[in-house]
Amino acid sequence: MGGKKRNAIDEEVIDVELQNETNDSPKLFKKKAKKNVGGGGEEVETPTSVKPMERKKKRKAMDKERRRATDETDGVEPMKTDVGTQVHSVASPSTTGALPEFHIGVFKDLASADESLREAAARRLVKELRQVQDSYDRLEEKELVQGGLNLEAEKDDGLDNCAPSVRYAIRRLIRGASSSRECARQGFALGLTVLVGSIPNIRVESFFKLVVDLLEVSSSMKGQEARDCLLGRLFSYGALARSGRLAQEWSLDKNTPYIQEFISLLISLAAKKRYLQEPAVTIILDLIEKLPFEALMNHVMKAPGLGEWFEAATEVGNPDALLLALKVQEKIPIDGSMFGKLLPIPFSSSQLSSADHLSTLSNCLKESTFCQPRVHSVWPTLINIILPNTISQAEDAASASNSLKKQKKSRKSSSSDEDTANNLRSFCEIIIEGSLLLSSHDRKHLAFDLLLLLLQKLSASLVPIILSNKVVQCLMDILSSKNSWLFKVAQNFLKQLSNWVGDDDVRRVAVIVALQKHSNGKFDCFTHTKVVKDLMSQFKTEPGCMLFIQNLLNLFVDEGNALEEPSDQSQTTDENSEMGSIEDKESPGAIGNSDVLKSWVIESLPSILKYLKLDHEEKLRVQKEIMKFLAVQGLFSASLGTEVTSFELQEKFMWPKVPTSSALCNMCIEQLQLLLANAQKEEGLHATANSLEPNDLGSYFMRFFSTLQNIPSVSLFRSLNEEDEKAVKNLQEMEARLAREERSRGLSADANRLHALRYLLIQLLLQVLLRSGEYSEAASELVICCKKAFSAIDLPDNSGEDDLEADTAPELMDVLVDTLLSLLPQSSAPMRSSIEQVFKYFCNDVTDDGLMRMLRVIKKSLKPARHPGAESEDDDDDDDDDDDFINIEDEEIDQAETGETAESDGQTDDSEAVVEVEEIGNEQPEDSDDSDGGMDDDAMFRMDTYLAQIFKEKKNQAGGETAHSQLVLFKLRILSLLEIFLHENPGKFTLHTSFINACKPQVLMVYSNLARAFVNPHTAEVSEQLGQRIWGILQKQIFKAKDYPRGDGVELSTLESLLERNLKLASKPIKRKKSASNPSKQSASWNRQKMVSSLAQTSTFWILKIMDSRKFSESELQRVFNIFREVFGAYFDNKKSQIKSGFLKEIFRRRPWIGHNMFGFLVEKCGSAKSDFRRVEALELIMEILKSLAIVSKDGDQNASKKFLKNSLDKLCHLVKELVTNMPSKQGRRAEVRKFCVKVFETLSAVNLTKSFIKSLAPEAHTALETQLVIYSGSTSVVSQFPSKPVLAFCLLRQKGYTTI
Repeated sequence: MGGKKRNAIDEEVIDVELQNETNDSPKLFKKKAKKNVGGGGEEVETPTSVKPMERKKKRKAMDKERRRATDETDGVEPMKTDVGTQVHSVASPSTTGALPEFHIGVFKDLASADESLREAAARRLVKELRQVQDSYDRLEEKELVQGGLNLEAEKDDGLDNCAPSVRYAIRRLIRGASSSRECARQGFALGLTVLVGSIPNIRVESFFKLVVDLLEVSSSMKGQEARDCLLGRLFSYGALARSGRLAQEWSLDKNTPYIQEFISLLISLAAKKRYLQEPAVTIILDLIEKLPFEALMNHVMKAPGLGEWFEAATEVGNPDALLLALKVQEKIPIDGSMFGKLLPIPFSSSQLSSADHLSTLSNCLKESTFCQPRVHSVWPTLINIILPNTISQAEDAASASNSLKKQKKSRKSSSSDEDTANNLRSFCEIIIEGSLLLSSHDRKHLAFDLLLLLLQKLSASLVPIILSNKVVQCLMDILSSKNSWLFKVAQNFLKQLSNWVGDDDVRRVAVIVALQKHSNGKFDCFTHTKVVKDLMSQFKTEPGCMLFIQNLLNLFVDEGNALEEPSDQSQTTDENSEMGSIEDKESPGAIGNSDVLKSWVIESLPSILKYLKLDHEEKLRVQKEIMKFLAVQGLFSASLGTEVTSFELQEKFMWPKVPTSSALCNMCIEQLQLLLANAQKEEGLHATANSLEPNDLGSYFMRFFSTLQNIPSVSLFRSLNEEDEKAVKNLQEMEARLAREERSRGLSADANRLHALRYLLIQLLLQVLLRSGEYSEAASELVICCKKAFSAIDLPDNSGEDDLEADTAPELMDVLVDTLLSLLPQSSAPMRSSIEQVFKYFCNDVTDDGLMRMLRVIKKSLKPARHPGAESEDDDDDDDDDDDFINIEDEEIDQAETGETAESDGQTDDSEAVVEVEEIGNEQPEDSDDSDGGMDDDAMFRMDTYLAQIFKEKKNQAGGETAHSQLVLFKLRILSLLEIFLHENPGKFTLHTSFINACKPQVLMVYSNLARAFVNPHTAEVSEQLGQRIWGILQKQIFKAKDYPRGDGVELSTLESLLERNLKLASKPIKRKKSASNPSKQSASWNRQKMVSSLAQTSTFWILKIMDSRKFSESELQRVFNIFREVFGAYFDNKKSQIKSGFLKEIFRRRPWIGHNMFGFLVEKCGSAKSDFRRVEALELIMEILKSLAIVSKDGDQNASKKFLKNSLDKLCHLVKELVTNMPSKQGRRAEVRKFCVKVFETLSAVNLTKSFIKSLAPEAHTALETQLVIYSGSTSVVSQFPSKPVLAFCLLRQKGYTTI
């Protein structure tokens, strides 16, 4: 039994081992034979190379006999382990049975995905097999071992000198190299490498034969099977090359045929499939690395088939042959004729990169796309030859610093640098642009991959070569549409390009200039990206900014850039490409105008400073460079040549060969204005005080401007007329004197004023140069204002016509305000910023006339008169305060819809809803025309110059801005000044020199005029933005301001007038437009009317707050009380009154003194009210007053509250009687009446007036009141209804003898 069991286990061991072998090898088995084992049928696969079945049967029988004999001799007990344990070790018997043990379990670890496990298994495999082979070599009778267990090793395999285990391992490793299971190829090839290199008994010839026999590819094999066999051969040959055996064979025999045979086998294998070519060349290169020069020349290069392979490479397009040729040439310079046409003769990088030779290689290089997305190995090799040295960032920075020395010519590049640049340029033009970009999508993809490879070895100075016109145009074509096949490829290229730039400003400048140069400054626009914008926002250092400015100057001046023709569709696309023509997509290349690129240069200069974070001195130096560029290119031109050297400034200035267009000059001036305005904002409290030389940008610009003016060969970009020339001269002289005065004043308010005026003078000077003939008069007036404001300054002599008589001269601030207003209509944003700065520092001195000039413009309307009688009123736009201004919404009829004028009733202008503050102490006769604000004709003419210009343009406009839109813009700009005034002067008064009591609050003046303009329906019709702006100023700067007009300067009559008009406006009924068929228009009209009502309510609260601050006596407030009585009278008597009870209730809550005075009147009117709705609403107002009285009594003044209620007790009893005897019909209103009665009882109980109230109550009211209280109590204890007021309940019930209800 023991022997049979052992034999069965042995058979299982062999079967499992064979099965493992089969799993590690490709399916090479075609025939199947039947073998009966123990009476059972089992199919076993027979290799095609082993046809006789008898040999296998005989071998297995001999193995069984051997195991049985060994077990009996050694006396080993039958094995009780499982088959898995038995498989891991197989003994190699000898004549004495003493060969070392070989564990075949290592093959399993060779296929592991863990690299460390594979390496450990290979070391263990070699160690054990070397021990086995050494023992085998020491045996004298090897025939007995071969007759024993051969482990499937054939006797005719050529491995006669190898131990059976070694022969088995070699065969299994070769078969395993073809397995696609996990990492079997890598692991078995590794084992084969170390085994062949460690055991010299393995003959190379036998190795070749085994590879061919075991991995034979037949015609009947499927694609995967054939592929596995071919890859198995490739890995086996690679193992042999890396083992070093061929080099050892050559060292032993210089005439060995194995090297040539090995090269021929690889060439033959590479010819079978394209994907085998590159790895086959890699194996050859591994062999070449191990061979000396003699072996390379006599064996490798003379291998059969290699020469023919090189010869046909350029015709068929074989990049692998080119790779081999380049690598061989790199290792050992040899005759280039051996490589056919692949390499130039003689070989050099310049010859290789020549246009003719690259054209020859283009076919080979284009065919390398088959291995995408991986880049073929030939490209890194070729790039290393073209760019032999990697450029460091430090070298880039050094070259950049040299380029910043503008006064010296840049040093000449070395010949090697020039050769490198020429080689790269030729490579990019011939291969990338001329071959890859004109072909398929795959080859375009390859082109971008190559550009990324080039970047890693590229100097920033060579960036323009790779980011050429065609490359940038191709990027723009791809990124212009997200549906492009290469869209993600282009995105990845830009991302990698940005990563390559990093924090290196030299690279950043090179990339920005290259992208914008070939896209006419619109790369981001056409690619729908923010690449250029992001790159420009990342400048962090002064040298980087200076380098960028210098490159932009070169780009602006260099006319060659503009003459370079852009690529068209044929240069970047092919018939398979989905991109359309560049012209169809409005490519910048189709524009053909260099001004487009130059305009980007001009606009980009000031934008550098937007994200730049430098200290003041560094930023000032950058600003100066930008200022000099804009000033030179925008303000001046060279009359002799294109270069001018200033010995005073020690700088050389350049201009384009073609004169700069007027549009670009104007753009330079506008950007210069913007630069100066931003510098003024950043300076804040300037640092020029007490310094010998000014260190602000404005002063530097004026000195720079004067210096260039004095150079004979430099002139202004346009000729000036006499007035403008005189204005420029006066502005320069005045600015110089103001600068000196500013430095002498130190850090003071006057210094700030001088500083603001200086910048306004500079902006005005630029405006005179920008728009000839329009600002000379304003410049003269501003100079006069400067003279009057700082009379101590040594000013230039003025002509007699400019001198003003002291007695006839207007106020300084009036002239200054007129001048500022005259500059506003057509001024640029920087000019407006300077005007606002001046106004900020001078607004404390603004007179009423000056404010009225601004406010008159806000109220100005270009709307035609609706009826003949209103024409004069529209012209003056300053109606008397006594006019009826309440019927606001009556005239809001959509004339555009109906085409009809409004009816005569209710046609008063809304602008009269809020009256202007009356002039105090300067009353005019009734027949005088006060629309001019007391100005003479000359003053009015000066103030209305800008309005006259707008009216004139109204007739001449054709498709441009209308007069209405211009007037709206003008109003918005004036509103900015008014907002500054209100912010700087909350609650300010105008003080007259004669007597202090003649002062009046200017804030009230501004408020009344702004409110009048807001409620004017024409304001909303012309511009919603204008209305919103006025609303915002009223809310933030007036109503919600921390300060407000207070003190004796606030006239009560003015407040009374404003209060009366706002209360009437709040009572104004809201009407819908009958003709407004558009729902959106109806909604807008409804919202506007609600805003007008809200304005009236907010204004009322604000006016009452001012009144409350004055602490007027009750007698002084009689007019106020009368106004409220009129409002409440209309509320009860007139159904058209739409004043909200909530609004009145809020007035009583905020100002209790008004409610206390109105209490008796309200109670009386409520008792006699005809409308139940108004009566019930008024009950809430009375309850609010009672609530305030209860608060007063809690504060300790109970006697005053008691006295107040006692005086009104009869009226209150009458009201209660009317309420309970004439209950409203609606249930909700009846509930409000009961609630009011309870509130009355609670209040009276608090002051001990309950008994008096009940006594005063009429008898018929008792029953009605009890009935309502029963209903209110809900059949529960009356006392429980008033737990906090038991006295009230007791008094009520005691009068009728009730104890409970």
